[in-house]
Amino acid sequence: MIIDLRTLFVNDSATYPIDCRFDLSEVDFFGEKPLKAPIPVKGKAFSRAGIVTLSVECDCEYTAPCDRCGKETVKHYIVPIERVLVGEIQNDENDEMILLQDFKLDLYELVFESIVLAMPTKHLCSEDCKGLCPVCGTDLNDGQCGCATKQVDPRLAALSELLKNN
Repeated sequence: MIIDLRTLFVNDSATYPIDCRFDLSEVDFFGEKPLKAPIPVKGKAFSRAGIVTLSVECDCEYTAPCDRCGKETVKHYIVPIERVLVGEIQNDENDEMILLQDFKLDLYELVFESIVLAMPTKHLCSEDCKGLCPVCGTDLNDGQCGCATKQVDPRLAALSELLKNN
């Protein structure tokens, strides 16, 4: 979605409202496609005292299996995007400023990049998820399974026997 923001650069008190949706359901995060619902993007671009600012929020619903227990889990994230928009730039190393070509902003590209960077690398059903038993695969959130809690690595079994003899 390309937005022409030329009026914001010539009018010192102009506002451009933003209310749209983007479909990122085909975007792959670590082998999953967790953004199943369209993402509402709401906010505005505005000009104040010669500075053009973009301020929007993306409302994401992230659906993926828990990395510890495998249960399908839905989490809600609000991704704020706040950037200064400029027609020309002196210093290329400022991440808060976006250089516009012909005063046009590709909102989809900015939203896509911001959401990808904001998504979690570890997705848990809860912070205290106990995961699965490494021996039998029982979900430890539902209770203990009865497996021995101390497993010896078979490669180190000979060393374990030495410790028992001393």
